Amino acid sequence: MKYLVILGDGMADRPIESLGGKTPLAYGDTPMMDELAAKGEIGMVHTVPDGMKPGSDTANLSVLGYNPRKYYSGRSPLEALSIGVPMKDTDIALRCNIVTLSEEEDTYEERRIIDHSSDEISTEDAAVLLDAVRKELETDTFRFYVGTSYRHLLIWDKGQVVELVQPHDVLGQKIGDKLPENRELREMMKKSYDILVNHPINAERRKKGLKPANSCWFWGAGTKPALSGFEEKTKKKGAMISAVDLLKGIAVGSSMKVVTVEGANGGLHTNYEGKAKAAVDVLTKEGYDFVYVHLEAPDEMGHQGSVERKVAAIENLDKRLIRPIVEGLREAGEDFRMVILPDHPTPICIRTHTGDSVPYLLYDSTKEQSHSWAYNEEEAGKTENFVAEGHTLIDYLFSGK
Repeated sequence: MKYLVILGDGMADRPIESLGGKTPLAYGDTPMMDELAAKGEIGMVHTVPDGMKPGSDTANLSVLGYNPRKYYSGRSPLEALSIGVPMKDTDIALRCNIVTLSEEEDTYEERRIIDHSSDEISTEDAAVLLDAVRKELETDTFRFYVGTSYRHLLIWDKGQVVELVQPHDVLGQKIGDKLPENRELREMMKKSYDILVNHPINAERRKKGLKPANSCWFWGAGTKPALSGFEEKTKKKGAMISAVDLLKGIAVGSSMKVVTVEGANGGLHTNYEGKAKAAVDVLTKEGYDFVYVHLEAPDEMGHQGSVERKVAAIENLDKRLIRPIVEGLREAGEDFRMVILPDHPTPICIRTHTGDSVPYLLYDSTKEQSHSWAYNEEEAGKTENFVAEGHTLIDYLFSGK
């Protein structure tokens, strides 16, 4: 038996008037997920423990079977593992987004966050911008590391786990009261704007109609993580397929194989087919028992507030990722159990995460059932199937019940 989790990041949502009162998941054309749902089980799962911040860090740890209350030490340290940053026990890791701030105001504090991802800036452009910041601001205490797209890293030697604001939580808002209380962090953010606002790359981006990547934004502080080995914990040899450093870092920390797919970029126009092929290959040709396939696109479109693009991301997940995986495993003659779910909702109406429960779909190729339901939030809720602790869902997947 082969096992899979296919995770559409931020895919869950709330009913949207322009979609006739449906969510993007219910509105989208998703024949493969609906077919699997009709032959399997759907329900709701609570992935983010009550009282913890809803994020892809806590939620994906939970879906992988790691109770966030026990294992979570911050988001950025997990990303540090992916990048290969050798953290000391006294280091603090912080996410360093390269964001777009408004430019017409007189002071930094009056500016607003326009885009937490700077129009999904390429890693190549972001690396040049971060290098400009590094040359001016890096010290023995603060060190910058390049990640992926807009997602980068700051390591603070002998630092503090300080409370910081997530940029995607305050889109469109003035940043004055959202800035770090720590003076050094706040001043670095302000200086980064002066370094980047007139950088040649940003001048070129404006000419192309793209948003300038004109400031660093620090958040997600945490300490060096300590995850137990996935295979040791589950007796399953596991692999991770994701474009984002957070998920790769969780895989590194839990000693899972990290599968790199060329053209996988965390955006809407990612290499869906490449991810699907990699998932089938790692299960059928490389002897792995389990693969976790993560798709970032629905979450990014939720943060952008784009109904049309979020629906497109979900439809791409169905047709270009899930279908070829299912067909590939069937053609290979493999029996498999698969869970499809979001990690958390990213509702279009608020453009950030919530801790609400999310719909799951469990399909077992050896135990096909017959139901009339389709896979979406409303129908999953009606079943009254409910997993109260998200970190136990993977045990249910592996149990074969």
